[in-house]
Amino acid sequence: MRDEGTSALTRTEVEEIAVLARLHLEPEELDRMQRELGSILAHFEALAAVDTAGVPAMTHAVPMDLRLRPDLAEPSLSQDAALASAPRREGELIVVPSSITPGRTEPGS
Repeated sequence: MRDEGTSALTRTEVEEIAVLARLHLEPEELDRMQRELGSILAHFEALAAVDTAGVPAMTHAVPMDLRLRPDLAEPSLSQDAALASAPRREGELIVVPSSITPGRTEPGS
């Protein structure tokens, strides 16, 4: 932590963060980010100052019981049942739009 009265981050640190995030920031954006990131860090410093020694760890913001079922091997769907609701299929495969080549939906095209 830095002394009070100084910015939480230096401009150089903000520039380094921008490089790591692969962001190009204009000078006025660097100034704004320095203020905004400093404000965020100040909030974390306030949280870090809170004594949590007697507070139990929790997995959720509200109390809830985790309903776990036994991990048992059970029969799975048959291939025909699993493919029955597929909008398009080719033999034993489900045909889906390509996420690499836009517009490509046909296998091998």
